[in-house]
Amino acid sequence: MRGRMVSFSVIPKSRRQLLTIEVDGDIGELVDALRDVDIDFQMKKWRHGRSLDANAYLWVLLDKLAEKLPVSKTEIYREEIREIGGNSSIVCVREHAMDMVCRGWQRNGLGWITEPFPSKFTGCMNVILYEGSSAYDTAQMSRLIDAVVEDCRSLGIETMPPAELASLKEAWR
Repeated sequence: MRGRMVSFSVIPKSRRQLLTIEVDGDIGELVDALRDVDIDFQMKKWRHGRSLDANAYLWVLLDKLAEKLPVSKTEIYREEIREIGGNSSIVCVREHAMDMVCRGWQRNGLGWITEPFPSKFTGCMNVILYEGSSAYDTAQMSRLIDAVVEDCRSLGIETMPPAELASLKEAWR
């Protein structure tokens, strides 16, 4: 949900902090349901979400690549996810928990990929956690589509003309 911080203060005696947020949507029912209970929340800089048209176009291109290559469109998608950058985190987990962490992450979707590698800490493994395109903002989705378009063009696969592609990207804003 989109919102904006309105005020912030520190309560001197308790040193607790008070944050007021103005939101764009109607959250009355949510406030009623969560009143007087501890809550968990996350805040990050708001960005425009990607359009469903962008996702549909991505899968059209992946399908065209799969026709030309001896690789499935899912495999192509997953390889592109690994290559675009800005969509991963590295975590250190205990070896006995690694499979559980990887399975849990991968349940998010096809592009939610894990790549374990050794840690310098005994009994631990590092895991790269790649986010799938369902979580991408417009900049990440644009990079993903640009990479797939480039692959298509290198194989002689017809793609949207540059002006039309630019128009599609402009619509994301």
